[in-house]
Amino acid sequence: MTSFLRSDRSRAVAIWLFAVAALVVAMVVVGGSTRLTGSGLSITQWKPIRGVIPPLNLQQWQTEFAGYKAIPQYQLLNRGMTLDQFKGIYWWEWAHRLLGRLLGVAFFVPFGFFAVRKMIPQRLTLRLAGIFVLGALQGLVGWWMVASGLSERVYVAPERLAIHLGLAFGLLGALVWTGLDAWAGQARQTLPSPWGRRGLWLTGLIYLQVLLGALVAGNHAGLVYNDWPLMNGRFFPADYAEPGLWATLAHSQGAVQLHHRLVAYLLVAAAVVFGIGAWRSRYLARDSKQLALAVTGAVLLQACLGILTLITVVPVGLGVAHQLMAAITLCLAVAFAWRARRI
Repeated sequence: MTSFLRSDRSRAVAIWLFAVAALVVAMVVVGGSTRLTGSGLSITQWKPIRGVIPPLNLQQWQTEFAGYKAIPQYQLLNRGMTLDQFKGIYWWEWAHRLLGRLLGVAFFVPFGFFAVRKMIPQRLTLRLAGIFVLGALQGLVGWWMVASGLSERVYVAPERLAIHLGLAFGLLGALVWTGLDAWAGQARQTLPSPWGRRGLWLTGLIYLQVLLGALVAGNHAGLVYNDWPLMNGRFFPADYAEPGLWATLAHSQGAVQLHHRLVAYLLVAAAVVFGIGAWRSRYLARDSKQLALAVTGAVLLQACLGILTLITVVPVGLGVAHQLMAAITLCLAVAFAWRARRI
């Protein structure tokens, strides 16, 4: 029983944080499904409280549909859509927003309970407050992203999608790391080896690849250049450059897909070297070595999923699986980086 009473850790707080992390993964999956089904702009107003209640009668449905008909996506892409078809995309976006609200409640209410009961290790209090702020910011950024597609665009701005997804993955990593800290307590000693830093570098590379993938998704660049390893028979896509550096980096379909491919090759090579080196290292415990191999395996599986998703022109199921695997890979990398720094 004494192990559960240490002031520097709380298993209950850890379980709560892992549960919230699982909800973030669910948000990533539902958000990916919402994007892949073209549903993200179906709700054209932001009602943080009242929006939890969906349309309950025909008049309310027609009001929501009228709002959608006023935006460019309907006028340029979906003109003639029936009310029943609109309901199909509406429910995806409503579910995504509802899950976001549930996530906020699932964090804030237990946080208040644990704080009142003084069950939160003092060293984690400020970090948890920061995580709460990050989660609230994610909701604001989500609406900022949606707003970019309501007036002059038929889809959301790719860079805003990347920021939205990047915040979600940053929140996920922070929850996993803090949950592990809450479970195990303060480290007795930091390992005098480079593997903690190497784990963080690999985590950073995985995170960069997630952001590049978001730009691919935001530009619908997975629907072009669907051969591999070349791009329409060429290594360098013909339409790489756009007028201006930012337009090329953030808005060129050829450029964002090429960048995503190149970093994928770098990540696969780094993960293989990382896994082999970790397994042979005398500094790492056996569980750390197993985590390193799990990270390597996850990166390789994710690369295969990415190629399959591309050459099959991004079916919804594979697209969602690719996004889910990215979240799993990041969690494993965070867990290794955390574990490699402790004895």
